[in-house]
Amino acid sequence: MNSDVCVHCWPCSYYLNLEKQWVPGKLTLTPRSLKFSTDRNEEVLVGLPLSSITEIRKESSLFIFSAITVLEKGQAKHWFSSLRPSRNVVFNIIEHFWRELLLSQPGTAASTASPMTRGQELLGLMASSQRRMEDTSKVLHHQGEQLDSVMRGLEKMESDLDVADRLLTELESPSWWPFSSKLWKTPAEAKPKEGVSVASCEPFGKEGVVIRVPAIVSQKTESHAKPGKLTVLVSALEIHDSSSLLLHRFKREDVDDIKVHSPYEVSIRQRFIGKPDVAYRLISAKMPEVIPILEVQFSKKIELLEDALVLRSWAQTAPAEGSCFMHAASRLMGCTPPRELPMGGQEGEQLQLQRNWPLLSEGEAQELTQILSKLKGLALDTEAELERQDEALDGITEAVDQATLTLDKHNRRMRKLL
Repeated sequence: MNSDVCVHCWPCSYYLNLEKQWVPGKLTLTPRSLKFSTDRNEEVLVGLPLSSITEIRKESSLFIFSAITVLEKGQAKHWFSSLRPSRNVVFNIIEHFWRELLLSQPGTAASTASPMTRGQELLGLMASSQRRMEDTSKVLHHQGEQLDSVMRGLEKMESDLDVADRLLTELESPSWWPFSSKLWKTPAEAKPKEGVSVASCEPFGKEGVVIRVPAIVSQKTESHAKPGKLTVLVSALEIHDSSSLLLHRFKREDVDDIKVHSPYEVSIRQRFIGKPDVAYRLISAKMPEVIPILEVQFSKKIELLEDALVLRSWAQTAPAEGSCFMHAASRLMGCTPPRELPMGGQEGEQLQLQRNWPLLSEGEAQELTQILSKLKGLALDTEAELERQDEALDGITEAVDQATLTLDKHNRRMRKLL
């Protein structure tokens, strides 16, 4: 994932210790760094990796002007003031990304000294694909439960239409007809149709939670942004504050549009007639993990804006690493990778050295094989669930057509009675 993507930028002033003056400019936050550039010539005066920051504090310059101070390793202190829209908003967002980076990478210093190998990068990509597949399976499972609920509702409607048929028959028969009282019977319990399984509607997991991430939440204006949480359920979206108090719950059908402003920022809106819309804007370091789930759940309501199109490029660059797991894939399928004919000269020696240098260690290959096995199982389960839902949709279509014909028939009979 590209670490140069701009998360947010704010106009502010930076204090130069050598010249003893404030310089106006722009403070830019990326997922892994904090930069300040001047307004005059856009010169970058400060570039701080978030991993090198030891403390972020709210202070006041000259005991009057509010400011944010960033303490760097080596006891270097940086002052930022005149922050807009407010000091609290800028502080909350910077602190959020700083804390999330420290939590996600507890050994940041060690990781910077030794870069990730290709095998580790590949394992990360495959683990991410596995999480996406599991999230998709949860959504598909909930969709199947909804189809089963629709089928049960249609079966109850069919039972009610049978009762209506008996009542209409009794009304149509003459008063002297001796068998009219025998027409009324207690309707038998509706039996589920063959081929359509009736599953319980219990949510998947605890309260149907798909993913929960910390976020900076703002509702009306950006100046009121505060820490909170975004929870994605199989049937709703919930927004909580830092005390875990529910701010708003968006039911799945109530969400009108979701706009992805950047890989780290989204806005959710619910429209109303005659009163203001309910809209929330959320910024989170974990948002790239949430956006693919939102694209599955709200495929027709989500919109990627210009700054968020970088997500497409990230998805397109992922297949480039596909040649690295040939060994693990061949082990999973029980075959050996193809062998090429040796070449002479220096090119042959270079190719031989490349072959001798392992792309994956034995442990990484075993872990990758396990992930591929899980992905294979998830894919087979998903295929079976899709086939079951196709059969359920066919049954629902047939039941709706039959109910429509029966309703038309009953309407004609009632008009004759009037």
